[in-house]
Amino acid sequence: MVDMDNIWTALLGLCAGMAMFLYSIKMTSGSLEVIAGNKMKTILAKLTGNRILGVTVGAGVTALIQSSTATTVMVIGFVNAGLMNLYSALWIIMGANIGTNITSQLIAFDVGMFAPVIALVGTFVCIFVKDKKLKSVGEAIAGLGFIFVSMSLMTDSMAPIAKLDIVKDIFAGINNPFVGIIVGIIFVIIIQSSAAGVGILQAMAVASAGQLITLEQAMYIIFGLNVGTCLTALLASMSGSKNARRAGLMHLLFNVFGTTVFTAISLVLPVSDWIRALSPNDVARQFANMHLAFNLITTLIMLPIGGLFVKLVQKLVPDKGEDEEGVMYLKYLNPHMISSDLQLGMQVLTSAIANEIGRMFMFAGENCQKSFRAVLEKDDKLLEEIDNREEYIDYLNKEISYYISHLMTLDMSEKDAVTMSALFKITGNIERMGDHAVNIAGYAGILEDKKLSLSDKARAEVAQMEKTITEACNSMVKSKTSSVHIKMAQVEQKIDDLTDVYREHQLERLKAGICSGDACVIYSEMLTDFERLGDHMLNIAEAAAETGIVSFNVTEFELPKTEVKVEVKETAGIDDDE
Repeated sequence: MVDMDNIWTALLGLCAGMAMFLYSIKMTSGSLEVIAGNKMKTILAKLTGNRILGVTVGAGVTALIQSSTATTVMVIGFVNAGLMNLYSALWIIMGANIGTNITSQLIAFDVGMFAPVIALVGTFVCIFVKDKKLKSVGEAIAGLGFIFVSMSLMTDSMAPIAKLDIVKDIFAGINNPFVGIIVGIIFVIIIQSSAAGVGILQAMAVASAGQLITLEQAMYIIFGLNVGTCLTALLASMSGSKNARRAGLMHLLFNVFGTTVFTAISLVLPVSDWIRALSPNDVARQFANMHLAFNLITTLIMLPIGGLFVKLVQKLVPDKGEDEEGVMYLKYLNPHMISSDLQLGMQVLTSAIANEIGRMFMFAGENCQKSFRAVLEKDDKLLEEIDNREEYIDYLNKEISYYISHLMTLDMSEKDAVTMSALFKITGNIERMGDHAVNIAGYAGILEDKKLSLSDKARAEVAQMEKTITEACNSMVKSKTSSVHIKMAQVEQKIDDLTDVYREHQLERLKAGICSGDACVIYSEMLTDFERLGDHMLNIAEAAAETGIVSFNVTEFELPKTEVKVEVKETAGIDDDE
């Protein structure tokens, strides 16, 4: 006869143990991430395409923060911010899958009565220490202790439940590999941690001495846990760029591939017997070793063919849609990046904002060049193109300013605050560049409406303005931000000098009576806009030097050099149409 009072007590104890276990893992992971700090994120963001180094660092970082999901979400953020390519992301994701095994391996140790002592020591540190870093250390220690305490609680509570016939029948139905995989996927979606899922399986096995759930059953659930844990990162990637979506899909396909391969191998070869032989008397260690073998062997298989895997996801998420004409979008920023905990770190967010600013500057630079072309060529299509691009510039200005303003409301270091302020200043100056480009393009319409045309001399001056601005824009994106302000100071002085010379030419023509009043007003306004462009570009360069960022990630941008062949005589200006 089953004692229902004991069963209810055991169920309540199991619920309490599971709640403590899940929270302890979350607390430990969060605390370790704080301890690791931005240095860990900086190391991740600066990784190259070296696959061995990528796997090693991915495993190390995940072992530190005890969460492959957190590592993968960070990687997706780096890809979205333009700081990491898909190849580097793949190697780190592989390493993250290996690093997450540290939790299940630790759980397999029988620390017995020492667990409460570990938890108590960590709790004392949290209560009595004021330093934030040390508090995080205390939380990590306490979390680790509570993980072992909760494992003991779950194991003790599971013992009477494991004897129930209905429970035995339920687990007997998981002998089918595909059922086991589905159970694992659903289970990890609920608890949001593959490491926690393996830990709970370990507690069940220990409580029933391996009778309730065998290694043969558990292995397929473990495969499913690895697939299901990808969904959090996949969802995080959905609102990002196409490369971010590719990274999220790559994580999922990697684990689906591993599950498919391991399931096929396990149906043919005695994989469970090999794993059991490594630790025949320790069922918890057997589960942990199965988890490790799955991730380690899958990674070894994938390492040589990683390049093909990247090409696969590029075909599955093709380069189309967001770059269509007329579609305005943010390439490097998305709302998930500015959560209150700043999971990606300020350096990554700063780089993402700088990269969006680089796109904005690219559009403004194109408009500046095309505006002078519009004056020279009186091309209506150019005017429409400039207006459309100006709308995009205004959109980027609004969106980037929103992200900067939001971040400035959060706690940050003085250095980060200076950087955000400088980026805000840069954005405003680029927006003003776009406005001046529209002004210059507008003079082409005025010239057409008033039946005025440029003489060869005037066209030569406008062509020189275009050439100077084009060189300045190209110099801005090709130079390091730490030194570009020196070059831009020289360019700005050149623009001032040219403006002074061109105004003198205009006065000479005015005194000679060969320039109409309307023509003088238009040309004077154009010179003012030309001079203001130089001022704003110098402001941008000076602010960029304050940010400490390396570049605006627009290395593919270069305005084409154009030449207008005109005869230059003694004077130049705007003449009435003859």
